[in-house]
Amino acid sequence: MVSFLSHPALANCRRLFLRNYEVMINIGVHDFEKKGEQRVLFNVDLFIPMAESTPQHDQLEEVVDYDFMRETIAQRMAKGHIQLQETLCDDIARAMLLHPKVKAVRVSTEKPDVYPDCESVGVEVFSIKEA
Repeated sequence: MVSFLSHPALANCRRLFLRNYEVMINIGVHDFEKKGEQRVLFNVDLFIPMAESTPQHDQLEEVVDYDFMRETIAQRMAKGHIQLQETLCDDIARAMLLHPKVKAVRVSTEKPDVYPDCESVGVEVFSIKEA
């Protein structure tokens, strides 16, 4: 399997990341899941062209702020209960790609408390903005 990092469209990109961002959210299809929140871990990679993310004056406005990733996740969570991790990942990836500097995104979610015999269950999506 070829890594998405070797994709030619990502040449000359900077990768910003958010690792194991833990939130409690309303997610799931089962009745018991609809009665409370579950712990979900988010991992995000944003790919920003170097020309769009190389600061000339060491100012935050010259780059994509890390808060953008957390705020995008919070905005999706504020919409209420979601049934599937697939939908959650797709929604967040789509929203992050709307940022004018973001060329590509990888989003994964993990539910670490679903099964006692494994670390977690999850979903990952990768998407490149069409030119």
